[in-house]
Amino acid sequence: MSSLSEEADPSENRAAARNAAASSSPNRVTFNRVELNRILNLYGRMVADGEWRDYAIDFLKDRAVFSVFRRASEVPIYRIEKDPRLARKQGMYSVISATGLILRRGHELERVLLVIDRKLAEV
Repeated sequence: MSSLSEEADPSENRAAARNAAASSSPNRVTFNRVELNRILNLYGRMVADGEWRDYAIDFLKDRAVFSVFRRASEVPIYRIEKDPRLARKQGMYSVISATGLILRRGHELERVLLVIDRKLAEV
């Protein structure tokens, strides 16, 4: 037996393994609290109006995606994406329709979401 395994506390080993696992995936792109709050406020209003029924959030290595569904079994009617690689170019936020058409792209989430908010206001 090794003296290292006898002296080490098992909880310290678990904590070290947990920290190693947590640091292995820091490359994921996520929405921060303010961004997620703005998206969920819009989602809540659309659910209250009966337009949307379900959503999915994906945190990928290169982008974060908030998908909106009219029904759970369908393809998403909108995808709100955050892609930091485009931050200095066209803007990291975009709203994409079910057909893949980029409805709006920009540097500020608030302005990008207006494309969906305006459709709600027109109805």
